[in-house]
Amino acid sequence: MKIAVVILNWNGIKLLEQFLPSVVKYSKEAVIYVADNASTDDSVAYVKANFPDIKIIQNTTNGGYAKGYNDALKHVKEDIYCLLNSDIEVTPNWLTPIINTFKNESETAIIQPKILDFKDKTKFEYAGAAGGYIDKYGYPYCRGRIFNTIEDHHNQYPNTTIFWASGACFFIRKSTFEALKGFDQSFFAHMEEIDLCWRAFNKNYTTKYVGESLVYHVGGATLDVSHPKKTYLNFRNSLFTLTKNAEGNLFILVLTRLILDGIAALKFLTEWKPKHIFAILKAHFSYYKHLGALLSWRKNNTQKAKYFNQKSVVWSYFISKKQKFSQF
Repeated sequence: MKIAVVILNWNGIKLLEQFLPSVVKYSKEAVIYVADNASTDDSVAYVKANFPDIKIIQNTTNGGYAKGYNDALKHVKEDIYCLLNSDIEVTPNWLTPIINTFKNESETAIIQPKILDFKDKTKFEYAGAAGGYIDKYGYPYCRGRIFNTIEDHHNQYPNTTIFWASGACFFIRKSTFEALKGFDQSFFAHMEEIDLCWRAFNKNYTTKYVGESLVYHVGGATLDVSHPKKTYLNFRNSLFTLTKNAEGNLFILVLTRLILDGIAALKFLTEWKPKHIFAILKAHFSYYKHLGALLSWRKNNTQKAKYFNQKSVVWSYFISKKQKFSQF
């Protein structure tokens, strides 16, 4: 079983300088690739000069995370893909428990490691923590992170089946990725891994969290969490994912989401963040524009019942004041 570590890069020479050495040092079992999304800095020249054994894939355009990986992975022949953000520090033996799980559990198709915060290594990291879940209305949350509440890490979450794995460090069998036809390129970035995992769930693939594998993630190195574009992509792509993949009465689900997103916009208003309010409005207009294609997808694919453990993580968090996964 061969594994490829594929790092998607766009004008990220500083991140490569900081984090690529740890990947090279601790990934002897893997073939390492840097997939470059048409960078205009010296990223590719830096990798060629300092890490001649790393394979370079040069995409012709910056198609974001989704198209970037779809294009790059066509050139990767290994059995297991590890899609690794360029702002991740890996640790000794991080690949061993992942490889062993894939070898010993043929039904496991996707795996996420433990993701802690590079800036505060006592805490989980926002983008994935100890594995992701989704509520009935398409809002994602993690073991170790509910909305913006992030838990201290003290080995409280064991290995288990999860609903989605973080795109920050995302392991998937090549055969599974190809069977699912890769990421939905209309997403560009953000939540495309949740959509992929949801499609995998609907086709009875298993996604797991393997906490013996540990990485540290900076987070927001490409697009800061406070940037309105991130708000736009997260709200829009969440609606895309819900419409494509959720079982049940779609009209009620989407209507409820529209109300909840409206409440989120009011919250941004109280915080005097008008750009984020416009980002939510823009997300909804983009959703309506794509609705025909989304409904066509839904009609031609199977939605599997009982995808959620929490009916509304919004209610649990803001009304019931349950701000840790262990309280659910």
